[in-house]
Amino acid sequence: MFFNIFSLKNLLVLSLALNASLILRVLYEKDSEIINGLSVEKQEDALMTAASVLSEARATQRARPSMHSSSSTVDSDVRDTIINLDHGDPTMYERFWQQAGDKSTIVIPGWQSMSYFSDAGSLCWFLEPEFAKEIIRLHKIVGNAVTKDRYIVVGTGSTQLYQAVLYALSPQDAVEPVSVVSAAPYYSSYPLITDCLKSGLYKWAGDARSFSKEGPFIELVTSPNNPDGDVRQSVVNKSGGILVHDLAYYWPQYTPIVSAADHDIMLFTVSKSTGHAGMRIGWALVKDEEVAKKMVKFVELNTIGVSKDSQLRAAKVLQAVINSCQYPTSLGSLFDFSAHLMEERWRLLRAAVRQSGLFSLPEFSPGSCSFLNRSFATQPAFAWLKCLELMKDCEGFLRSNNILTRSGKHFGVSPQYVRISMLDRDENFHIFVERLSTIHLRHSIQVDETGE
Repeated sequence: MFFNIFSLKNLLVLSLALNASLILRVLYEKDSEIINGLSVEKQEDALMTAASVLSEARATQRARPSMHSSSSTVDSDVRDTIINLDHGDPTMYERFWQQAGDKSTIVIPGWQSMSYFSDAGSLCWFLEPEFAKEIIRLHKIVGNAVTKDRYIVVGTGSTQLYQAVLYALSPQDAVEPVSVVSAAPYYSSYPLITDCLKSGLYKWAGDARSFSKEGPFIELVTSPNNPDGDVRQSVVNKSGGILVHDLAYYWPQYTPIVSAADHDIMLFTVSKSTGHAGMRIGWALVKDEEVAKKMVKFVELNTIGVSKDSQLRAAKVLQAVINSCQYPTSLGSLFDFSAHLMEERWRLLRAAVRQSGLFSLPEFSPGSCSFLNRSFATQPAFAWLKCLELMKDCEGFLRSNNILTRSGKHFGVSPQYVRISMLDRDENFHIFVERLSTIHLRHSIQVDETGE
């Protein structure tokens, strides 16, 4: 029946038509793919170019925030971002260590560091010898502290060492607790740590400048001071006291190193020297053997030593810091990097404060730094900001502008002051200074609207 309908000639014509159609379709789709492929590549190139330009623009904006842009030009998501500068979390150092690569990387096998003991024959039996060696090397190359004829006591951050010092210096048979003082503004955690256990050995007694009680006392001298950056000496003018020097910020990125500190008890911490706050490692340089033994006893009772893993990592980090000083690369040393960063941040902050007109900052006299071989003024890890007389609660005022700070009342002074961390990541810091510089505009608008 099929051949009755279609002859051989018809089938031949149909076959030729189908083949021609198939060939034309193949050629069409191939051309279309080429055209579409070129189009997609061009679109991808355009998108990549646009993304690159946008990324560079944002990076430039973060690196050099404009002090002249009004709040109306700031994106709403940036304007609403809450900037938390209450804590001194030293994340600004991340960039250096990222660029340093694996120079501070350490691998600890599973069988290593299993014993409680690091050096059973040493006074501080839980101190890793490698960490002790790097501490001495670092102080020698920076020149900020005397280590000769000193005992090194390691602690879980300087907080534990502070508690160990109070335990070691307090008479065990005293009729009443020994007084602990520090000149205001003092570190806000001193009163809290001192009185948290309500010990019968020691008690917080407030501002050292107004202290007049008879009997033994412990004076805490923080230099440069947290929160105001002041370079300090003891202020209590009476006998019977013991001095403890908290030198967490006596490093060349914060203040000129004018001489090697030579005190009976000196406290240091990894968190503010290298930025590794998460290690929870600090150390004390102690002249008196009996005091050092009592401090070791406190750490033994408190935590049965200090993490070996943290000490080994800290030793590797200090070694990398020392190497960056002795054999600097294009990055420079850690101290070069952080000193220049702190200098730039303080320049931007002072410009923002001037433009705002609502705040003031302390001024610092320049000094000659023996480590960096140049003269510069102290550039503290915290800014001690004061609001105008009309603003009695500076912390509350800044909080209303989505900037979180710590009120001066926690440091033993007026709430017109706030402490602001200068150690946050670049992006957050630049948003902060940009916002601070334009607060006067928003403040003027609020005053006009309320009529106050």
